[in-house]
Amino acid sequence: MARRCPITGRGTSSGQQIARRGLPKKSGGIGLKTTGHTKRKFKVNIQSKRVWVPELGRWVRVRVSTRGLKQIDRRGAFVVLREAGLLPRKAER
Repeated sequence: MARRCPITGRGTSSGQQIARRGLPKKSGGIGLKTTGHTKRKFKVNIQSKRVWVPELGRWVRVRVSTRGLKQIDRRGAFVVLREAGLLPRKAER
């Protein structure tokens, strides 16, 4: 299963970690020198949650990012989950 939030669409992104050596100028050195770049991944904070949907009167289990959980808190579970396509068709009617 992919590490992607169905609500926000966020997934794993890539970047670099920069290795530096030397003493900073404000600490009396001649400055930091870059000695290398290492590839790394920034992973999304995906949580498995049971969300109560009052319009349906039942719990819905979702794997969603923490930012998606904030959207559910703000806008309401039914609206957000319906837009993301996480509710079954029978439940919407």
